[in-house]
Amino acid sequence: MRNIALYFVLFFSIVINAQTNLQFDKRFVECEDRWVSFKMNQDSTYSFGFIYIDPQAGLTFNYEGRFRVSNEGKFIYKKQQTNPIKVRLEPNQVRVALIPDLKFDELGVEIIPEWLQFYKGDTSSVERLYRWGYLYNSWDMCEKALTYLERGRQINPKFKGLELELSYAYNALNQYDKAISVLKGAIKSDPSNVLLYKELSYAELKLGKLDKAEETCSKVINLCDDKSIKSEMAYNIAYEFYKRKDLDKFQYWSNTVRKWGDNGSPIIKALDSITDDLNKK
Repeated sequence: MRNIALYFVLFFSIVINAQTNLQFDKRFVECEDRWVSFKMNQDSTYSFGFIYIDPQAGLTFNYEGRFRVSNEGKFIYKKQQTNPIKVRLEPNQVRVALIPDLKFDELGVEIIPEWLQFYKGDTSSVERLYRWGYLYNSWDMCEKALTYLERGRQINPKFKGLELELSYAYNALNQYDKAISVLKGAIKSDPSNVLLYKELSYAELKLGKLDKAEETCSKVINLCDDKSIKSEMAYNIAYEFYKRKDLDKFQYWSNTVRKWGDNGSPIIKALDSITDDLNKK
């Protein structure tokens, strides 16, 4: 009986999928400029709308209304009575489905809504390319961020913030040589920007250039008033010496971390953990 019941559950699931052509496997950040549907509501309807990027608000969902699916698989739009509702989206674990192009006529929508043009502006401007790159970096989609940032660099390599976002993306994608190349030029233009040094130190560490990373971190300690940045950079270096079992260097940078880190902070707790591990050996 259990096997028979399981068979009917699976069969019903396959039939529903065949009828709706909806696969709920996409994150919000994968759906820029796409019509999407959320999973079925309790009344057997589906909420749907259009996801786009508002330059100021970020990722946004324009709620269009609800539709139900007929026995023949047709999408029947249940028109809403209120004005369109716009909801700012934060990247999370919610999954939505892309609505198939063949269903647009049934829903009475265009592939690209006419109103979207007011949020696009000049899509080839360095301002727009930087903003989109920044947003995708913040959503940990650094590969896509680079498609905007590298185009922006061709227009104006010194646009404010662009080099930092480029280096962040390169570091996240393990392209450390590229990050260092960008950062060296950026630091010449903006020698007091500690975030540039932070990315530089990270890239140097990943390439095994510990002497360079130490030098960069020391510069930041002299430049920066932000204790959290100082302690984080010092911890990254201390951790590398911990892995190499270089006790003298580890002790030096461990002391630096404790000088700038707050007691009970995650950085100090992590340092305590690796210090205890070293003491056991």
